Amino acid sequence: MGIAQPKTRYTPQEYYALERDAEYKSEYFDGEIFAMSGGTDEHSAIIGNIIIAVGLRLRGTDCAIRDSNLRMKVQATGLRTYPDAAVYCGKAEFDEEDKDGQTRLNPTVIFEVLSRSTEGYDRGTKFEHYQMIPSLKSYVLVSQWHARIDVFERQADSTWILRDASGIQARIAIAGIGIELPLAEVYDRVTFAPRPSLRIE
Repeated sequence: MGIAQPKTRYTPQEYYALERDAEYKSEYFDGEIFAMSGGTDEHSAIIGNIIIAVGLRLRGTDCAIRDSNLRMKVQATGLRTYPDAAVYCGKAEFDEEDKDGQTRLNPTVIFEVLSRSTEGYDRGTKFEHYQMIPSLKSYVLVSQWHARIDVFERQADSTWILRDASGIQARIAIAGIGIELPLAEVYDRVTFAPRPSLRIE
């Protein structure tokens, strides 16, 4: 019987040093590093459309959208991750533990495009982390299997309300940044990936 090997644990500074030279991105939580899976063509296309559509609507404001190359830290829990896209408003805040100044702290809106491997995480544990971000007003989940967007909006009493829109002709408001997003723009030139099958054993 083999002896279980202890998990390697890293400090935030060690994680940042490893990420600086890494060939792929990884999340960090509670001393552990977790490799992130790559995306599909559809996933990439949707993110690109979100960057364009939201970015155009934010011109002239103090808000700007960033893509998945920018790392973000949830201060309350220590999670470091790379949202598919995020909008930051007002003064930029960075993690002091990241000496390169490449880890933002204060998103107003976070977008995640759902995938087969991450949908449960994005809707569950990851959203629990995100709810701990004081600046976050909206959390947007985007399907890559059909035209559907779910928006969770933080209320004044810190509860979250879900609104959704389905169909290529639909539009959905993102109150956190005061815009309305047409699904036709989010899914422009996107061929929908097959929906993962639900197997019953």
